[in-house]
Amino acid sequence: MKNWIAFWNILVKDMRTYYLKPPNISWGLIFPLAWTGMFFIRSGSGAESIPTLLPGVVAVSILFGTTSMLAVTVTFEKKNRSFERLLLAPIPFELLMLAKTSGAILFGMANAFVPVVMAAFLTDLSQVAWGAFVPAVFLIAVASTFLGLFIAVAVSEVFEAQTFSNFFRFPMMFLCGLFFPIERLPVFLKPLAYSLPLTYGADVLHGAVHGRQTMPVALDLALLCGFCIALFAASLWNIKRKWIA
Repeated sequence: MKNWIAFWNILVKDMRTYYLKPPNISWGLIFPLAWTGMFFIRSGSGAESIPTLLPGVVAVSILFGTTSMLAVTVTFEKKNRSFERLLLAPIPFELLMLAKTSGAILFGMANAFVPVVMAAFLTDLSQVAWGAFVPAVFLIAVASTFLGLFIAVAVSEVFEAQTFSNFFRFPMMFLCGLFFPIERLPVFLKPLAYSLPLTYGADVLHGAVHGRQTMPVALDLALLCGFCIALFAASLWNIKRKWIA
């Protein structure tokens, strides 16, 4: 019980302290919102095109929201040496890191439904398969958060974390089938696309919103879970190697 009380306190503290930090507002809130508005306004000639764009802007909103949140929380606390004090707390290391990342996961999920709400005013979303959509949003948020954690551990400043994150974020926007099918990519880029977790999350979102899915939902979600576990394990290994060893 004490461990879970500590988990909750760490989560609440991060949410209160870091949600409104300027880097988080600019990259985590304003950029996805502007990106969503740009695509929806550009598609204003026909509301029927919005469901085709919605999976992509949802995934982008999650990706930028989660990685921006981790870039702020981890790098600020590492710079102020408060993270080192947390490592001394009598709480399992894995649970501590889950507490540090849960706020980013929630932030990413909240970001995901901003374009959904905007789209609901412009088109009919009654045909969306929410039973597949919501688990995909959650797993994309988890995978993106652990990717952000892995990146944030490797740098010492917030701007470095944001810049390094862009090295992964922008290519993923164009390689993962968010706005055009992977089948249209050059042959040499397809293996890279299928090695990225966002590809499988985007596939589920496309299937849930407008039915154009290339793989079974269960397989996509299983692969996403595998990416989540692998990224979390890699992040823990990186933290232990850099800060504990």
